[in-house]
Amino acid sequence: DRVLVRIKDLTVEKADEEVWVRGRIHTSRAKGKQCFLVLRQQQFNIQALVAVGQHASKQMVKFAANITKESIVDIEGVVRKAYQKIGGCTQQDVELHVQRIYVISSAEPRLPLQLDDAVRPEVEGEEDGRATVNQDTRLDNRIIDLRTSTSQAVFCLQSGICQLFRETLIHKGFVEIQTPKIISAASEGGANVFTVSYFKTSAYLAQSPQLYKQMCICADFEKVFCVGPVFRAEDSNTHRHLTEFVGLDIEMAFNYHYHEVVDEIADTLVQIFKGLQERFQTEIQTVSKQFPCEPFKFLEPTLRLEYREGVAMLREAGVEMGDEEDLSTPNEKLLGRLVKEKYDTDFYILDKYPLAVRPFYTMPDPADPKISNSYDMFMRGEEILSGAQRIHDPQLLTERAKHHGIDLEKIKAYIDSFRFGAPPHAGGGIGLERVTMLYLGLHNVRQTSMFPRDPKRLTP
Repeated sequence: DRVLVRIKDLTVEKADEEVWVRGRIHTSRAKGKQCFLVLRQQQFNIQALVAVGQHASKQMVKFAANITKESIVDIEGVVRKAYQKIGGCTQQDVELHVQRIYVISSAEPRLPLQLDDAVRPEVEGEEDGRATVNQDTRLDNRIIDLRTSTSQAVFCLQSGICQLFRETLIHKGFVEIQTPKIISAASEGGANVFTVSYFKTSAYLAQSPQLYKQMCICADFEKVFCVGPVFRAEDSNTHRHLTEFVGLDIEMAFNYHYHEVVDEIADTLVQIFKGLQERFQTEIQTVSKQFPCEPFKFLEPTLRLEYREGVAMLREAGVEMGDEEDLSTPNEKLLGRLVKEKYDTDFYILDKYPLAVRPFYTMPDPADPKISNSYDMFMRGEEILSGAQRIHDPQLLTERAKHHGIDLEKIKAYIDSFRFGAPPHAGGGIGLERVTMLYLGLHNVRQTSMFPRDPKRLTP
C-alpha cells in the first residue's frame, strides 16, 4: 500500500522516512559487505546503500551488485542524511538505505552505449582520453540516448515551449486549429514535396498549414494557431534541416498594419523565453553541464531592423552583397554576431525583405515595388521564423503567381479561397526543434528532434 516517491522529492526534509522508490540502476559498486547503487529517474538520481545488517544479508548485497545496469527496480528503504555531499548525484544531501530490493525488469548485460559516456562533454573526453558517443551511435540507439539526463532535460524544455506557445496565444484570444497533412497540391507551389499514393491518384504531404490557416482567417476566425508536423522534401544534410519537423504556426487578421501581427508573434516568443527562464532552470542547467552556452538574451520590445539596415551592417563588416540578394547562411550568422555586439540581444526581427527573394503570395510594399511586407525572426544568428503579410486580393495573387511562373491550375483552390471576401492578414511558421536548439545553444537540430528524419535517416 506504500506510495511510490519521486527521486527529485527525496531531500533532507524526508530524512529518516521510510519510502518506496522505482528507478533504473545507473551504476553499482560492491565494496566488502556493502553495495553502492545509483538509482535514476529521468534527470534525477540518488545513491542507495545496501549493507549487511538487520535488513540485508550477504546474499542480498551480492544480488544487488549483480543487477545489470539500466534494469528497473523497486527499492524500499529509509532516507538518511549524508555525512558529506555525494558527488555525481542530483540528490547530494541524502542517500537511501535499502531494506528490500525487487527487480521489475532486467536489462541485458551489454548496452549499445554507456550513459556516462553519452553525457560527457566532448572537451573532457578529448582531454583525458575517455569515450564520448558520436551522433550516429546516439541516433541508432535513440531509446538509450533519450534516457540521459541531457536528453531528458532537452525534451522536457521542448514540451515547455509547446505549453507556453499554447498558453500565450490562447490568452491572446487565438483559436487552435488542426489542419490536413495529406493535400491535393503542393502547399507553397514548389517542387519540394513528398508524393504519396492516395487510392487511384497521388497526394502530397503538407509543406505548411498555410493554406488552411488563411482559409480560417477568411472564415472569420481572426486569430488562429496550430502545432503539427511539417514535411519538406529537401535534400539538405545540414545542422538545421529536417525532412519532418514540428511547426508552430500563427495566422492573424489585422486592422491597420501588418506590424500588428509582427508584434504579436514577437511578444509570443518573448513570453516563451521568459517562461523558460522562470520554469525550466533545472533543465537549462542540466544541458549546460554537457553543452556549455551563454544564457539566451532578448529585449523588450524586440529589436526590429529593416533588411537594408542588416545589409548595411554586413557591408561595413566587409561583405559584398546586392540590395535584392537573399542572406546566405554564413551571412545570417555573421549578422547575428554583429547584432549581438551592437544591441546585446540574441533575438531580433529583420523586416522588409526584397520582394524578389520571397514567395509569390507575399504582399508587396505599397510604397516601394521592390520591397515586401515580409519578415524573418532570428535566434543566435539563425532563422527560426519566416513570415509575411499575405496577398488577400485574388487578382493581385494571380498576377504574382504568373510572374513566378506557377501553374495557376495547381493553386486554383488557394486563389479561390480569397474570392468571397478576405480580411488583410499575416502570419508565420516557427520550427520547434530549431527554437529548442538555439535557445539551449546546441549545434545540431537532431539533438532536439526525438526521432529525427532527414535525407539519410528514416529509423528508428
